[in-house]
Amino acid sequence: MIKLIKNIGLKFKSLLNHMKNIKENFDKSVIDDFGYQWEKFDQKEMFLKNEPYFRKYFSLLPKKYLNKEIIAFDAGCGSGRWAMFIAPLIKTLHCIDPSDKALNVAKKNLANNQNCIFECSTINSSKIKEGTMDFGYSLGVLHHIPDTLSALESCVKKLKKGAPFLLYIYYRFDNKPFFYFLIWKLSDLLRKKICELPFKLKSIITNMIALFVYYPLARFSWILNRIGIFNKNFPLYEYRNISFYFMSNDALDRFGTKLEKRFTKKEIKIMMTNSGLEKISFRDDIPFWVAIGYKK
Repeated sequence: MIKLIKNIGLKFKSLLNHMKNIKENFDKSVIDDFGYQWEKFDQKEMFLKNEPYFRKYFSLLPKKYLNKEIIAFDAGCGSGRWAMFIAPLIKTLHCIDPSDKALNVAKKNLANNQNCIFECSTINSSKIKEGTMDFGYSLGVLHHIPDTLSALESCVKKLKKGAPFLLYIYYRFDNKPFFYFLIWKLSDLLRKKICELPFKLKSIITNMIALFVYYPLARFSWILNRIGIFNKNFPLYEYRNISFYFMSNDALDRFGTKLEKRFTKKEIKIMMTNSGLEKISFRDDIPFWVAIGYKK
C-alpha cells in the first residue's frame, strides 16, 4: 500500500511538472543541453570575430534604437554573445535565459556592463512588464521552444506600441534547391540519434562532424571563391570564412539539440502577424531567416 501511494505521488508530481513545462513553454532537456553548450563555447575570446555576424543579424534594426535612452530585452541570451554588442549602446538590457549555466556565462561575459539585468526564466514566464520595452530580439532561440508562436506572442507583449522586434528562426530551405531539403532530412535522422547521447559523447561526435564535414565543404567553397566561382547553393557555403570554433559550436547546436523546428519565410511572416507585429521585412541574404516587425 505504501509503495502504491508513493507511485501515485510520483506520477502526480510528474504530471504537475509536465503541466508547468507546458505553461512556461520549455523543454528541460533542451535547456540543460544549451547550458552545457554555452559553458563549452562561452564566446569569451570571440568578441571581435563575432562583429561581422552581429552586423548581419542586426542589419534590419534601425540605428535610432541604439541610444542611451533605450530599454530592450534579449530573449534567450545564452552566452551573451549578442548582448555584448547591444548593452554598451543602450540604457538597459534585460537578458533572459532559462538556463542557470548559460546565464552564469553571460554574466561573466557582460561583467563590464552595469546596465544588464539578468533573469533566469523562460520567455513565457519572464517578469518583464508588458508594454515597457523599446525593442527586443530573439536570435536562434524560438525554433528550440515547444510552442514557437506562444513564445513570440510573449515577446511582442513586452514591447511598446510601434517598437521593433528582431527575430532569427531556422529556415526550411524554401529559397534553396530541393536537394538542400533532402540533405537536411537525412541529417535530421542523424540528429535524432546523436541528441539522445550524453553531452560529452555528442560533443565529441559533433566535433568530428565539424572537422570532417563542415570544414572540408566550407574550405572548398572558400577556394572556389578565390578563383572567382561564387555558388551560394553549394552546401555550407555560408561557412567559407568562419573559424573552426564556430563550426564546432554550430555542429553541436545543429546535431546536439533534442528539439529543432524549421519554418518557411511565409510561415514566419504569418506567425509574426498573428503575434501582433506589422511592417514585417526580411533580410534577403545569409543568415536565413532574419526578420523584423513592429508592434501594432
